[in-house]
Amino acid sequence: MVRPTAVPADAERDPTEARPSLRGTTVLVTGGAGFVGSHLADALAGGCDVRVLDDLSTGSRRNVPDAATVLEGDVRDPADVAEAMAGVDVVFHEAGLVSVPASVEAPVRSHEANVAGTLHVLEAARREDARVVAASSVAVYGDPVDVPVHEGDPKRPTSPYGVDKLALDHYVRRYHDLYGLETVALRYFNVYGPRQAGGEYSGVVSTFLEQAQSGQPLTVHGDGDQTRDFVHVSDVVAANLAAATTDHVGRAYNVGTGDSISVSDLADLVVDVTDSASDVVHTDPRQGDVGRSEADPSRARRQLGFEARVGLESGLRDLVERAAVV
Repeated sequence: MVRPTAVPADAERDPTEARPSLRGTTVLVTGGAGFVGSHLADALAGGCDVRVLDDLSTGSRRNVPDAATVLEGDVRDPADVAEAMAGVDVVFHEAGLVSVPASVEAPVRSHEANVAGTLHVLEAARREDARVVAASSVAVYGDPVDVPVHEGDPKRPTSPYGVDKLALDHYVRRYHDLYGLETVALRYFNVYGPRQAGGEYSGVVSTFLEQAQSGQPLTVHGDGDQTRDFVHVSDVVAANLAAATTDHVGRAYNVGTGDSISVSDLADLVVDVTDSASDVVHTDPRQGDVGRSEADPSRARRQLGFEARVGLESGLRDLVERAAVV
């Protein structure tokens, strides 16, 4: 089996430069037709044999690069996972139910997608001796005791989604401790970027942009004082590629910028970058939401050689420019 070579921690952190270290490997991206997964598939296509496993319930084949093989299937089905995993060297596990409100409405469905699906991936990876890089979440921390949040801080999830991601996070790391499987859990903070769909359960950035560009009011849940660390999807891809080649396995890493902004200030910034006349209005607080959130990314910087590069304003302006072209 081909093994990826490690990237030095002090190497230049550029997704296109990270690809050669994985060149020649067979990789699987679960949820690879979705938001983060499709960007990962883009970064890997050409240098790797890329497979995508996706049930296409929220993702789209249009997001997947032509060089990747799409296998329509569900991580909740162990047979689908086993078929997709055959001969794989590295799996990037992005599939799951990515919504706090949806998990509150349907906790069993959330558990099946996020926890049971992860166990199927880990079991198949054991059989193939494949490295697993799995998408965990800032939601594992819940309302933090203090910010910025370090990986060792208390885990107090406030939603079924957060509980599910904490279970995923534990399973991923325990499979390394118990079975020697090479695993990494990446705790994404608030990811935004191209292909993030708007709508009821989408990220707040895409929702605000959609509202501002259509002249609708920007709806802020609660008082808007809650803070978030927004990380661009290109930086999330870079963190995944670094995790696929690091020697520091069996650990969890925060993937964020180390900066935060209040949701109210984000709304004002979106209005500014879109040159919109939209008002900002406040609605009821969202159940399961947390007050403050900001990553301490120092472990990822030390051990993965990862550091976020895209500033929030420039990332927002890029999204506005892309929308104008379309």
